[in-house]
Amino acid sequence: MAGASETDNFHGNSVENGHASRTNKDLSDLDGDPVVAADLPVKSSVEEREQWSSKLDFLLALIGFSVGLGNVWRFPYLCFKNGGGAFLIPYLICLVIGGVPLLLMELGLGQFMAQGGIGVWKISPLFKGIGLGSVVILILLDIYYNIILAWGIYYMFMSFTSVLPWSHCGNDFNTYTCRDPNLIGVPGSTFWVCDHFWLNETLPPLPSDSVNVSEALQNCTDLEGINRTSSVTEFWERKILQIHLSEGLHDIGLPNWQLTLCLLLAWALVYLCVFKGVKSSGKVVYFTATFPYILITILLVRAVTLENAKEGLLYYVKPDLNRLADGQTWLDAATQIFFSYSLGLGNMAALGSYNSFNHNFFRDGVIFAIVNSFTSIYSGIVIFSVLGFMAGQQGVQVSEVAKSGPGLAFIAYPEAVVQMPVAPLWAVLFFFMLLLLGIDSEFVGVEGLATAIVDSFPSLRKGKRRPLFVLAMCSVLFLAGIPMTCYGGMYLFQLFDNYAASGFALLWVAFFESVVIGWVYGADKFYDDFQKMLNWRPNPYLKICWMFLTPAFTMGIFIFSCVSYSPLIYNDYEYPPWGQALGWLMATASMVQVPIFFIYKMLTTTGSLRERWTYLTTAKLQAHQMESYKEDTPMANELMMVPSAPPVVSSEEPPSYDATMNVEMAEKGGLLLDHSS
Repeated sequence: MAGASETDNFHGNSVENGHASRTNKDLSDLDGDPVVAADLPVKSSVEEREQWSSKLDFLLALIGFSVGLGNVWRFPYLCFKNGGGAFLIPYLICLVIGGVPLLLMELGLGQFMAQGGIGVWKISPLFKGIGLGSVVILILLDIYYNIILAWGIYYMFMSFTSVLPWSHCGNDFNTYTCRDPNLIGVPGSTFWVCDHFWLNETLPPLPSDSVNVSEALQNCTDLEGINRTSSVTEFWERKILQIHLSEGLHDIGLPNWQLTLCLLLAWALVYLCVFKGVKSSGKVVYFTATFPYILITILLVRAVTLENAKEGLLYYVKPDLNRLADGQTWLDAATQIFFSYSLGLGNMAALGSYNSFNHNFFRDGVIFAIVNSFTSIYSGIVIFSVLGFMAGQQGVQVSEVAKSGPGLAFIAYPEAVVQMPVAPLWAVLFFFMLLLLGIDSEFVGVEGLATAIVDSFPSLRKGKRRPLFVLAMCSVLFLAGIPMTCYGGMYLFQLFDNYAASGFALLWVAFFESVVIGWVYGADKFYDDFQKMLNWRPNPYLKICWMFLTPAFTMGIFIFSCVSYSPLIYNDYEYPPWGQALGWLMATASMVQVPIFFIYKMLTTTGSLRERWTYLTTAKLQAHQMESYKEDTPMANELMMVPSAPPVVSSEEPPSYDATMNVEMAEKGGLLLDHSS
């Protein structure tokens, strides 16, 4: 960001045969005003931008990043909650008018500009705050998302045993109200507690071989009418989270050292996937994006053969059309689209930026959309088959065992596994699948963050600077996540989950993305850019979406979210006012970037209001991006020959650049040549 005194630096660009080579052409200061020049000196130190080694790398990275935990633990529950198969109607409508248009816009923007989440807004520099807001969301998301991987790693390690530790009440962390899941639903069962050992017709192993049964029974307490807690829940809350040691958000406590080590391992895995950029992550996704489907299929075969699986599937798909009249159903469909397609984070632009200029991102985007939605439905078959089995074992309705989020992954499914033959095997497979689904979402998120920052400071690309920078970044994010491994860490996690990367922030960013592309830069111009990259012109439907449907969709859902907002409650804990304020601070930290940067640039740029607006909304393009406008824009040739802005006369005090200098050209052609290196 430029200083208080508005100054501009003029950079050379690599030009070959009149065309800019595909280089790291970003400005180290993205706020500098665009210049128009034709023959500035070439910097030999400029390195070429990395690209995916194959077309499949990009597609798998898309799938790996966006097909994640939400497809497994959120979509199936929303389907069940909002009318079963009827939920697909609002889901598909939201996908067509909001999800896919925004997805293709972000992919195309990244590929055209060859920049990450911040640099792509050179296409309309006044709105760079959109990119800054995306980066703020991404930082907060990267911090707390990895704690989920830490939980999964912990469970996976604990599954390598003959008896799963959450399958019984004989652990030192269990309470006297612990309930053995293997005894649930046994006809005629009476539950007693005897020094933390359950007695039901036959005795479990006792601490001594010489215990007198009648004497033992004298010390037992009938728990009829007392609320009992499953051993699975106690393992989750008292062993993993240790939340019973905390009184709330104000009482974070000390880290759980075992969970902290799992978090460290998760960050080490992420770093190994991204430290070489797309050269490393492009290869890792071949495994992390495909193997989960093998595991899901294995689990599917087992799940549908379980007793009462059919009842679970009926709950999942049985349509209830009355739910379509409920606004909450449409809100759930819209937010699920944003979460599962990772829109508004700048990551899609970052992934697209590593494509060659003429890569068919449109085809890959459509394939990805189909795969993403299919995965959500496919995972639901597995989950609700298991929930049907659980309900049958417990003698209750499926609605009583259906959960979403961490409750599904770390309570409901582990409880079902306990009641399966060869339980440790299915536990290892499930948590390994969660690890793979989460790891590529996380490392692509970190790659998107690194891309945005490195594009802003191109010197970080030189030598070993990038790996060292990524190491430092991962280390800082790891340290920032340690409070969530503490006794009260779950209270902090819920705050991040509900506010930091909330629907409020994502919808806000997506609204401005569609407005800027559709109206400020111009949907017709962006279609020209699409045609140049694809060599064919997409259906005009996308333009209608960018200009009308998508802005109305995102803002409508945003307003509805605000109206239906209720203060955060986790279990029975009500967050204090200062906790709610902290959550809103995280949410608005990203949202305020758009208006703050807008006001800052308008105030610090000289010229009349009209001249400043015209100048600051004019795209800063490279020579190869300008070429297409030789056919489409009559002024393109004239723009290529406009003299450059006055040279810098002093490295210490460069002259202020007046927006009126090239505003006439900007108004005529709408394009300025960017010679930043």
